[in-house]
Amino acid sequence: MSTDYKFEAVVIPVTEVDKAKAFYQQLEWRLDADFAFDNGFRVVQFTPPGSPASVQFGSNITTAEPGSAQGLYLIVSDIEAARAELAARGVEVSEAFHPATPGAQFQPVDASDRVAGPADERASYGSFATFNDPDGNTWLLQEVTKRLPGRVDPAETTYTSVDDLQQALIRAATAHGEHEKRNGGKFDEQWPEWYATYMVAERTGKELPQ
Repeated sequence: MSTDYKFEAVVIPVTEVDKAKAFYQQLEWRLDADFAFDNGFRVVQFTPPGSPASVQFGSNITTAEPGSAQGLYLIVSDIEAARAELAARGVEVSEAFHPATPGAQFQPVDASDRVAGPADERASYGSFATFNDPDGNTWLLQEVTKRLPGRVDPAETTYTSVDDLQQALIRAATAHGEHEKRNGGKFDEQWPEWYATYMVAERTGKELPQ
């Protein structure tokens, strides 16, 4: 039996705590804590919707240079929907892009190896967008629909938000429609089992049912 090591928070360096706090409130992330102490220490914690991990910043919390946190991943199931939501909240977010060479997602916004538009056929793990907080800490949106094998325990397959579950159901419904066409267009009475099998397989990186 091994010990669980749950990665739950990452610290980012900021210049002005209240300015950073206002930005993350603008994103409508959940404010978990804002604790200040007599010795000048202050910690603020926010959690993105659907995320098991949180972000912390504050006063006397890190010696890192403000803005030095780069490439902080935010996984989304629909890159365009996520971009539209951020833009509607007043965030300056890049266009969706896909890397022409490995690692191009970490290059500057105007880098030539960033190809405009989502990945071909919206390949899972292939589409990105970026935005910065007021200090220049960089967040990287990545569209993930089908996980690589071994990334998720089949016994612990979960959906962390209504939107996450809805997008999974839409993909399952689309695939099931093709499944019925291949079987003469007949109504599949076992569709709940098919949906469940498809959604768990997609989440855990197993072979999808046909």
